Amino acid sequence: MALFALAMILPLGLALYTGDAGLQAFIQAALVSMAAGGLLWVVTRRRRSELRPRDGFLLVSMVWTVLPALAAMPLLLYFHRAGTPLSFTDAYFEAMSGLTTTGATVLTGLDRLPPSINLWRATLVWLGGMGILVLAVAVLPLLGVGGHQIFRAETPGPMKDEKLTPRIASTAKALYAVYFGFSLVCLLAYRLAGLTWFEAWCHMATTMGLGGFSTWDDGFAHFDSLSVEIVAIVFMLIAGINFATHFGAWHARSMRPYWNCPQTIPYLVLTLGAALAIAVLLYINGIYQTPGEALRYGVFNAVSVITTTGYASVDYAKWPLYATLPMLLLSGVATSAGSTGGGIKMIRAILLAKQARTELVTMLHPHAVSPVRLRGRVVDNRVMASVLAFMLMYGMSIAVLTVLMLMSGLDPVTAFSAVVASVNNTGPGLGPIGPMGSFAVLTDFQVWVCTFGMLIGRLELFTVLLLFTPAFWRR
Repeated sequence: MALFALAMILPLGLALYTGDAGLQAFIQAALVSMAAGGLLWVVTRRRRSELRPRDGFLLVSMVWTVLPALAAMPLLLYFHRAGTPLSFTDAYFEAMSGLTTTGATVLTGLDRLPPSINLWRATLVWLGGMGILVLAVAVLPLLGVGGHQIFRAETPGPMKDEKLTPRIASTAKALYAVYFGFSLVCLLAYRLAGLTWFEAWCHMATTMGLGGFSTWDDGFAHFDSLSVEIVAIVFMLIAGINFATHFGAWHARSMRPYWNCPQTIPYLVLTLGAALAIAVLLYINGIYQTPGEALRYGVFNAVSVITTTGYASVDYAKWPLYATLPMLLLSGVATSAGSTGGGIKMIRAILLAKQARTELVTMLHPHAVSPVRLRGRVVDNRVMASVLAFMLMYGMSIAVLTVLMLMSGLDPVTAFSAVVASVNNTGPGLGPIGPMGSFAVLTDFQVWVCTFGMLIGRLELFTVLLLFTPAFWRR
C-alpha cells in the first residue's frame, strides 16, 4: 500500500506540470495510501513467519481488492471537487477495471477530464499487467488450475521455480525486463505514428496491459489513422503471447522458442484467422462497401476484442450478431497463459480439444491406451482433472452471474455480454455497454456483479473462490 502511493507520483507530476484540476486529489490520495501502509507496517513489523501457499492466495486476493480502493481515491476526490460526485461503486469499478486490465468504464467525457486522471487510468492498466506476469509464475502454479502447470514446464531457465521464495524476484525481473522493453518500443511506435507523447504513453500502457482504456470517448475512431491502428494490432498480438516465451526468444537470440511454444502459433492462427473471417463476412454482407474498409475495421476490432483489449475504431455493437458474438466468445480462449490477456487461456483450450479427441478414440477403441500428449509428452491426469474442474467453475460462474444480471432487469444480450466481458477481462460488451457506450447505464448492483466478475476472472477463479471454502480456514 505504501509503495502503491509512489505510483501516483506520475499523474501527480503531470498535474503539477500542466496545472490541471487533479493535483489536490493525487496529493491527498498518495498521503492516505502511504499513511495506511506505514501504519500497518508499524503494527506488524516485529512479526516474522514463513510465507506459505495458503498465505499467498490470501495475499493476492487482498492485493486485488484493497489496491482498487486506493486507486479509486483520486477519482472520488477529483469528481467531488468538480461538483459531479462519483459514487464509490463507480470509482471502485473503474479502478478494478484498470488493475485487472479489463478496460470497461463507467466514465464519459474522457476528453474533458484532466490529463492526470486519464494518465492514472492508463497507468493502472500498465501496473496491472506487471502484476499479472508475477501472478502467473508465482501463485497460480501453486493452486494447480490446469494450464499453468504446463506453462511452468514451458518456462525457460530461472522461471521454473514454483515456490514463493526469493527466486521469484529474479523471475519477476526477467519478465519485467521484457515488459518494459516492449513498452518502450510500443511508446515510440505510437509517437512515430502521429500521437502526442501523452496519447502515446496512455495507449502504450493500455495496449501492453491489454486493457483498452482510451483518452477519448470514441476511442481509436478519434485518430482515424491506419498507422496507429497497425501499431495497436502488432503490440496487442505481442502482449497476448506468453512473456516467458518472449524472454526465451530474447535470451536465445532465436525465434525458435515461439515455434516450440504450444500456445503461440495456435493463438496467432486463431486470432488472425478469425479476424480475417470476420472482415470477409462484413464485406460479403454489405456492412462495408470496399474490401479495404472491411479489412481495416474488421481486423482491428476483432483482434482488439479477441485479445481482451477492448479498443474500438467503430461502433461494432451495430454489426450483426454473427460478427460480434464470435469475437466476444473467442476472447475467452485465445490469449496465452503467461500473457496479460484474460479468459481461460489457449493452453487449456488445447488440452480440452486433445481430451475430447482422446474420448472419441476411446469410444471407437475401448481397450486402446490413448493419453493426452503435448509436444510428445504425456499430460498428467491430475493436470487434465484440474483443467476440467476449472472449465466447470468457469461455466458455472458465467451462468450464475448472468442469471443475477437477468434477475436485476437487464435484457439477455446485455446481461450475457457484460458478464462474459467482465470474467474474460475484455471490457466492452454489446448493447448499451458496447464500445461507444459505458457501464454507467447499469445499476449499482449490476456494477458490483461485473466488478466481482472482473476479480475472479483476473485471478483465475479458484484463487478467490478458494477463500470461501471451510477447508481454507482450518488449521
